Amino acid sequence: MPSIPRLAPVLGVFALAAGALTVGTAGAHATTTPAATAVSVSCSQSYLPLPDPDCQPGAYNPDVTQDTIDSTICVPGWTSTVRPPTSYTNPLKVQQIAAYGYSDTSTADYEEDHLVPLELGGAPRDPKNLWPEPRYSTGGKTAGNKDTVENRLKTAVCNGQVPLDSARQAIAADWTTALAAVGLG
Repeated sequence: MPSIPRLAPVLGVFALAAGALTVGTAGAHATTTPAATAVSVSCSQSYLPLPDPDCQPGAYNPDVTQDTIDSTICVPGWTSTVRPPTSYTNPLKVQQIAAYGYSDTSTADYEEDHLVPLELGGAPRDPKNLWPEPRYSTGGKTAGNKDTVENRLKTAVCNGQVPLDSARQAIAADWTTALAAVGLG
């Protein structure tokens, strides 16, 4: 349960009007209740267009390895089989928008994005891998720009040009330089 200590400060500051929320990680659960009354900022916007690495360092799906890519990420449509439903991601997005202290709280202005994308075997439901990425330009970088990087990395991994672990590490470290980090940009 190594993710719970890092996750607890983020989740512990939120109050939900509709009851308790359970957020799952691989075999571990953290629960918040409406007893929390204050919302405090616990994630920094200073890393934009990247997430705060203390809040979202990224996480991997253990079912995706270099040995399994031909039956997982390299299969067309595979990501739709693991993508979490909006009934899970929307409440998490609301919590994380508050944790980042975004003045714009419209959920439509953010993509609840996987830092390590599903296309590279990122953990689908782990809050360490999901964050509210602004859809608008942040220093010229947008969520759409990240999608392009994700797709190029996946293609390179599936074509044998880049090892899976190298692509994952590069995008988790900094998606804006990931292509160059693996020799594609």
